[in-house]
Amino acid sequence: MSNEVDPRRVEPLLRGRFGRPYLYEPECASTQLALHDPALPEGAVAATEHQTAGRGRLGRRWDEPVGSSVLMSVLLRPPAGRAVAELSLVAGLAVARAIEGETGATALLKWPNDVLLHGTKVAGILAEARDGVIVGIGVNVTQEAAELPIRETLPTAGSLRTTTGVAHDRAALLAAILWELERAYDVWVTSGLAPLHAELERRDALRGRRVRADGIESSGVGIDADGRLVLADGRRLASGELELLDQP
Repeated sequence: MSNEVDPRRVEPLLRGRFGRPYLYEPECASTQLALHDPALPEGAVAATEHQTAGRGRLGRRWDEPVGSSVLMSVLLRPPAGRAVAELSLVAGLAVARAIEGETGATALLKWPNDVLLHGTKVAGILAEARDGVIVGIGVNVTQEAAELPIRETLPTAGSLRTTTGVAHDRAALLAAILWELERAYDVWVTSGLAPLHAELERRDALRGRRVRADGIESSGVGIDADGRLVLADGRRLASGELELLDQP
């Protein structure tokens, strides 16, 4: 069976308004660059089989074999007054729910923008404010261990295949992510993070783990009601680079 994410396979699986229109190219530089048309509605999606210049946070490259990942960006137009930085957590929560639904394995969030499965990073989120907010989502799906990048910091890279032993359907996962993102986003637009906070806490991969932030070692205590990471030394991080120092 084909495992592509072209419109023929994805559009029949869409359940809500996200993914309409569904802009697809077999290859592109980055899906983050495909949604700058101001005429596009909220929920428009750009997706591809391969990015030649994919990016993660802080300008890091995102590399993947052709046809191995879910690679998409979603255009959102949140109302004034909502903290755009919170969208990384909202999207991460949606991706975790979708991965858990597809695999049956518990997915956790590494603040502020990674999704972990069995202790390995299988997905990342990139939210950029431009023409609204463009939320980029990358999920490693079918890669074998030898096809994954070697990460110099924890957590190590994984895929749904390396963690579950199954080559999951990328189109089904992409559609599930869009549905979960729409649900979580609508809650956030209406009520902020408060209704999502208990689940963010439950999925917090950094609770009790040793971390380094701004060169200072500490440990994670939780995620507060404003989406900030709470550290044992009393700091509350609203953003920034965080290094995980131990494995579970």
